[in-house]
Amino acid sequence: MEPDPIANLMDRNATMQIGSLLSRHARYRPHHTALVCAGERLSFADLDLRVNRVANALLDEGLVKGERVATLLPNGIELLSLYWACAKSGLVVVPMSPLLLPPALAGLLQDAGARTLVAAAAYRDTVDAVAAEIDDLDPARCWLVGGSDGPYPDFATRTAAAADSEPPDALLEDGDVFNIVYSSGTTGQPKGIVHTHYVRAMYGTLFAQAWRMTPESVVLHSGSIVFNGAFVTLMPTLFCGATYVLHQAFDASNLIETVRREGVTHVMLVPSQIIALLDHPDATAEALGSLQMLMSLGAPLHLEHKQRLDRLLPGRFHELYGLTEGFVTILDREDYSRKPDSVGVPPPFFDMKIVDPDGTALPPGEVGEICGRGPILMPGYHGRPDLTADAIRDGWLHTGDLGRIDEDGFLYLVDRQKDLIISGGVNVYPRDIEEVAVQHPAVREVAVFGVPDTRWGETPVAAILLRDGATTDTDALRDWINDRVGAKFQRISRVELLDDFPRNVAGKTLKRVLREHCARGN
Repeated sequence: MEPDPIANLMDRNATMQIGSLLSRHARYRPHHTALVCAGERLSFADLDLRVNRVANALLDEGLVKGERVATLLPNGIELLSLYWACAKSGLVVVPMSPLLLPPALAGLLQDAGARTLVAAAAYRDTVDAVAAEIDDLDPARCWLVGGSDGPYPDFATRTAAAADSEPPDALLEDGDVFNIVYSSGTTGQPKGIVHTHYVRAMYGTLFAQAWRMTPESVVLHSGSIVFNGAFVTLMPTLFCGATYVLHQAFDASNLIETVRREGVTHVMLVPSQIIALLDHPDATAEALGSLQMLMSLGAPLHLEHKQRLDRLLPGRFHELYGLTEGFVTILDREDYSRKPDSVGVPPPFFDMKIVDPDGTALPPGEVGEICGRGPILMPGYHGRPDLTADAIRDGWLHTGDLGRIDEDGFLYLVDRQKDLIISGGVNVYPRDIEEVAVQHPAVREVAVFGVPDTRWGETPVAAILLRDGATTDTDALRDWINDRVGAKFQRISRVELLDDFPRNVAGKTLKRVLREHCARGN
């Protein structure tokens, strides 16, 4: 008789082993649909056996607890299976963005100390480049999904040959590392953010409560799951034993059809995806009627779009402000109507304060740096105690974002410190200008940032995406915005019309790249 993985955990002090959640659901509700992806529907029993084979295949290679397994994969069953296989076996998963160029990828793999890489066969050339660059990355430990090639083993062949029994107990403890997530690099060199089993378990319990998830929920995700924001719905789905529907990429038409077909109850989107959804002709209250939650995260959603969304789907909107490093606030659907400009309040067990440059806490209404602490706080940046000490001081995460709280304790984002424009000695907050610009009927998306100016030091510029079919003169659009901003120092110097914004894998607009582009006059 095979050992019972659930009973084995009772032989010692219980820990927050997130891999045990899949084993639990496979035992107690084996036939419930766990995953819908790429035309396949897997029950919890099916998914558990598949994950076990992946875990055992990795262990058969001689990998031991704590070693890093990097991935270079698009959304799919293989990537999710690797997440849970590492969770069960005590290995550390390091998901990498498929958008990375070989030199950047090689640098991150070296930083993480990854000795195993699982990549899509479509990225064979990238694997060649990084394997040649990193001495410790043995080609025999570079598995390809979608067929073997040359020295690289085939992922499917290796996993099919492995046992589907529960892998050996990894003797995990709460503080053991589950993954290293590299920051998006929107402002410079990415940093490896460490998350433990305990942190990810807290993602499951706290966010399940916040989103009102149950075992009967159907959760759709259509963005990249290498983006940390994906865990905000992924972990509570696994915690509850709900159904997870994973798209390979975001497409508004596919999302609408999937919501209708699967009876999706929960979906998380970044602002650019919400805008695409709102602009789609099939996005009707009837088609999206099963949704109980539509949550925005990743970047501020402008009030104009919040209002459009609430008119379409009243009482479903949530917004999350947060950092991968481990602090969040949530605007609950019940609070939206009275605090629409806010990004909510900290969840249970979290604390928040607004501080001045000296670290002194500020009273309600005053703008300062947002600081927070709570149970999902990272233990640190991988291999960078100096950066960790700068980010976490006396147990408080210093976010680098500017905000204020009102008398009720709700947080209002002012802007990111790094995006602050200082023009003629005056602080100019890009978001204030963006909220005006997005109200123009021709404007789809806007990003405001500062560029060097010989007279003022910096001057605001607005990069704008127009709605489909819309046309406008840039000078006329500039004047329209400048006529409506609240102060003279908020007036923009010019408008740049673009076909699209540079974005990272999470869909966030890369203002740093836009700033460099426009500063060159291109």
